[in-house]
Amino acid sequence: MNETYIHPTADVSDKAIVGAGTKVWHQAQVRENAVIGPDCIIGKGVYVDHDVVIGSNVKIQNNVSLYNGVTLADDVFIGPHVTFTNDLYPRSFDPEWHVLPTLVGRGASIGANATIICGVTIGAFAMIGAGAVIAADVPDHGLVYGNPARLRGFACQCGRPVTYESRKHDTVVLLCQSCGERLEVSRELYELSTRPEHIP
Repeated sequence: MNETYIHPTADVSDKAIVGAGTKVWHQAQVRENAVIGPDCIIGKGVYVDHDVVIGSNVKIQNNVSLYNGVTLADDVFIGPHVTFTNDLYPRSFDPEWHVLPTLVGRGASIGANATIICGVTIGAFAMIGAGAVIAADVPDHGLVYGNPARLRGFACQCGRPVTYESRKHDTVVLLCQSCGERLEVSRELYELSTRPEHIP
């Protein structure tokens, strides 16, 4: 039977919900009304703010900050030191916090030290490179990196980059050389991902 494990140094509010089989490791903090699904790993020093929602089988590496307004779907991977923001115009003297929601879709992966500017949606199975600064929506399977980050290609469900195979009407068929999966993306998105670096 999968039991929840909370390390003795972790601080988990009794008003938070932590699913069966989830492990909360050293010095993590989980605040009130946060919801963490089953079979998750919450690494050392992770901060989960109030009302954050985390799906099932999510892996969050050390020293990640998840602030109010963030929702992670099932099977998401968050690398170490990733930071999510939640207010575009923060001031210490402003009594109101103007939270913009951020959604990370199922199976998406975010590399180490990335910063996610609030108000964006990261699509299912997207792959975010280490150190990226995400300030705009990322499509499903989008491969995004840089500062500012931009769409550089597409990633298979297995995580490997996919390559051009053929064109079909207004879509492009992409093939994963690793597992053989095929993806269809819009021609517009594909062309955006192949633009030269200096074109915004």
